[in-house]
Amino acid sequence: MARSALLNIMVQAAYKAGRSLTRDFGEIENLQVSRKGPADFVSNADRQAEEVIFEELTRARPTYSFLMEEGGEVKGTDGQHRWLVDPLDGTTNFLHAIPLFAVSIALERNGELIAGVVFNPVTDELFTAEKGGGAWMNNKRLRVAGRKNLADAVLACGIKLTGTDDDARTLRQVAYLAPSVAGIRRTGSAALDMAWVASGRFDGYWEAGMKPWDIAAGMLLVREAGGFNSDYAGKPNSLVNGEIIAGNELIHTAVQKAIRSVG
Repeated sequence: MARSALLNIMVQAAYKAGRSLTRDFGEIENLQVSRKGPADFVSNADRQAEEVIFEELTRARPTYSFLMEEGGEVKGTDGQHRWLVDPLDGTTNFLHAIPLFAVSIALERNGELIAGVVFNPVTDELFTAEKGGGAWMNNKRLRVAGRKNLADAVLACGIKLTGTDDDARTLRQVAYLAPSVAGIRRTGSAALDMAWVASGRFDGYWEAGMKPWDIAAGMLLVREAGGFNSDYAGKPNSLVNGEIIAGNELIHTAVQKAIRSVG
């Protein structure tokens, strides 16, 4: 597959951050961990990976802006481009030695997603997408699954189980959907959930309370793999309101209908 110069920059940053995370993954007992909030941990590994990405991307494109999980917003002088960076999506998995976590990097141009990278350094699976260029896992072209019925579908969702309104609503949605589907999974990494929708491993995915850096790269992966994304109302506002539904056209529509009927 051919990659643009911009996507190559993103891939190299993800690889370098991934090497840093892999080193720490084997020594998680020694990591210093601070508490940010209920079920939301941040480690030294998280911060270090973000610093690596920030340095790599800034060196290559010094005028671009950033929106990062740990570092927040950094305004550039470009005025058109913005990186959206989650250096370690699946922090709780990482801290418990569960090999389901990823580096996620997306690029916006004038508010439109044009490139995305999701990299799991443990499995060495690199998911990439560019607007109009398709979605790929390593060198394999990706397509969303072709299943048409919820009864045949395996869905993914996100629940922190921290007593929030979003979690209570998701539990009601799970209870409503579970009898109608082949299975529901909760991996702990939104970036990988969406990459797995793009690759056909999951048929659909939904979650609320997301931040832009959680889902931006995955949204482009799903679109370029022939799938659909929207918020719960069916509108393209996921990066604003944090609601996301993803899947092929039929599964996306069915999941949207089901979760909206629950409220």
